[in-house]
Amino acid sequence: MSDVVAHQIVPAFGPQGLVLLTTVEGRLHIIGHCGYSSEFIDRFDGMSLTSHAPTAHVQTTGDPVFFPTFADFQRTYPEAPRYGARNAWAFLPLTASSRTIGSLVLSYDQPRPFRPAERALLTSLAALIAQALDRARLYDAQHTIAHTLQTGLLPLALPHIPGLDAAARYQSASHGVDIGGDFYDLIHAPTAITAAIGDVQGHNTVAAALMGQVRTAVHAHAAAGTSPGVILARINRLLADLDTNLFTSCLVVQLDLASHRARLATAGHPSPLLRHPDGRTEVLSLTPQLLLGIDPDADYHTTDIPLPPGAVLVLYTDGLVEVPGTDIEDTTNALARYLARTQIQNLDQLAQSLVHHAQHSARDHDDIALLLIRPHP
Repeated sequence: MSDVVAHQIVPAFGPQGLVLLTTVEGRLHIIGHCGYSSEFIDRFDGMSLTSHAPTAHVQTTGDPVFFPTFADFQRTYPEAPRYGARNAWAFLPLTASSRTIGSLVLSYDQPRPFRPAERALLTSLAALIAQALDRARLYDAQHTIAHTLQTGLLPLALPHIPGLDAAARYQSASHGVDIGGDFYDLIHAPTAITAAIGDVQGHNTVAAALMGQVRTAVHAHAAAGTSPGVILARINRLLADLDTNLFTSCLVVQLDLASHRARLATAGHPSPLLRHPDGRTEVLSLTPQLLLGIDPDADYHTTDIPLPPGAVLVLYTDGLVEVPGTDIEDTTNALARYLARTQIQNLDQLAQSLVHHAQHSARDHDDIALLLIRPHP
């Protein structure tokens, strides 16, 4: 933002120098400048608002100050340093939502009368810059909050399970600051080993909160050894009771490492991929089921499949395969072909490779959650 102001917007108004400052904890910090040496500028960074300086005066009063000549400037601030042969200055407050968040300094090599029309124009320019800076700061703050909340709702780390390798990735969409509802989990309980992945409809705090509730419910039922279909049926009824009007896709997998089998149930979730030990990869065909939250009395069928040692089961949300204008079946098959031909064996590296493959295909409009599991040979 500061580079755009310094090099594209303000130069059209004719100054030879520009300094952009914002206020942080009672001090002025320089966030951009042009037409000055770094050595000259650095001495002003971090200046207190109590300093006897025009930038501090503008910040505390919210009033613009103009000096048409060097004599005018020196008369008011006799100790202020002069850069080169600058002869005129405009000190403008950056005011947004009735708050002065910084100041803009413009300097000129030649004396400048600063007639009323020009003063009004420069003051308006500063107000527009202030609004843009304020929105940028709000965006950064919202993005930080969203990221912290999102990561706080996901597992800090996958559990270490003897006889099983696992890796996961969560990749936020490349635009916006909204919080997604994608989640994954791997639950190691004495009664069962369960993997789950899901996606709550929407991108806001409501979706994130519901995602946290769904993940907690999956974890509780899985820890009790409940079968995948029953887990989904119970969570479906929970969503009906919550009455959020948000739908959720979810896939639950219960692993039996001793018999080399897995039991799966899906609620409208993308079909997982299975790469066999010989590299052959298939998109698992599961009976389509309703999303959670549509029909409180819906039943969810559990499918039993072989999961031999060395096979890789890939669970993912639709952000990995959904491309606007492209059939999702085509992109899913393309992902399966990519998985079949890659030589990567390390699961963590394979997970990163799959996310990179999605980003390379311009799938950056939605969040991605990815969970890979592989029984030991």
